[in-house]
Amino acid sequence: MQITLNLPDHLSQAETFNQGDWLREIAIALFQQERISLSRASKIAGMEIMEFQKLLANRGICVHYDVEDFEQDVQHLRDRGWL
Repeated sequence: MQITLNLPDHLSQAETFNQGDWLREIAIALFQQERISLSRASKIAGMEIMEFQKLLANRGICVHYDVEDFEQDVQHLRDRGWL
């Protein structure tokens, strides 16, 4: 398996690139290649799902939203008492 990471210019030129940055970039790459769900990607990135969606939008990456993602979102809303 080969995974290509396209790093934003500001990150590839940074002197320090911490573990969180790597995990976020890996999560984005895996999600963009449709290897993991939106929910799983946000967990790997260590971000709330809405925050992760905003990050994807800022990078011009379309969100693939399937039944599994919908079910996870509904469960997340139930867990928070919003449904």
